[in-house]
Amino acid sequence: MILKELKIDTWIGDPTNCYIILDEESKEIMVIDPAGEVEKIEEMINILSGKLKYIYLTHCHGDHIAGVNELKKRCGGKILIHRFDSEGLNNPEINLCPYIGMGNIELEADSRIDDNDLIHLGNLEFKVIHTPGHTKGGTSLYCEKEKCLFSGDTLFRGTWGRTDLPTSNIEEIMDSIANKLMKLPDETIVYPGHGKITMIKEEKPIYLELKPKLY
Repeated sequence: MILKELKIDTWIGDPTNCYIILDEESKEIMVIDPAGEVEKIEEMINILSGKLKYIYLTHCHGDHIAGVNELKKRCGGKILIHRFDSEGLNNPEINLCPYIGMGNIELEADSRIDDNDLIHLGNLEFKVIHTPGHTKGGTSLYCEKEKCLFSGDTLFRGTWGRTDLPTSNIEEIMDSIANKLMKLPDETIVYPGHGKITMIKEEKPIYLELKPKLY
């Protein structure tokens, strides 16, 4: 697996991490959360000499979806998002596009995914983990073979995603992290939607201390 990370500037001021994954044998590519600056993403796809198979959206917020339509127009690929967040792609009250200076975005998913679905990119297998809390259809994407997790805005280095937004919920995000993500192997590398990478073992103390307070 070849993994490239692009920092995409958005109106919110905090760059979004866009990930480009290549299966070296099949040359199939998946782009996770193309937030904009599509020229940069397309350039990297061309450098990798691969074919875009999937555009994976960890959730429906504007700072993660703004480049989707242009990327699909230029490079193809199927748009994947959890069925609960697919409803928010065209709802400005949920995707918040107008509120962060992006205007309205009209966007339709090609496939709606569910918890435990498996996504194949050549010989790579990714498991969908439904991690509601930041949004009701937020997901993380786990590759056991490569020991990596793409956590969207659920889990960040040292903290978690906002829960003061439409469809968000503090109890749900804590449950998602403590009972789903913290169950992954300690050596799993976490690639979040914003900020720096981390590892499951580095985050466990935070949630092991919080967990008893939730029950």
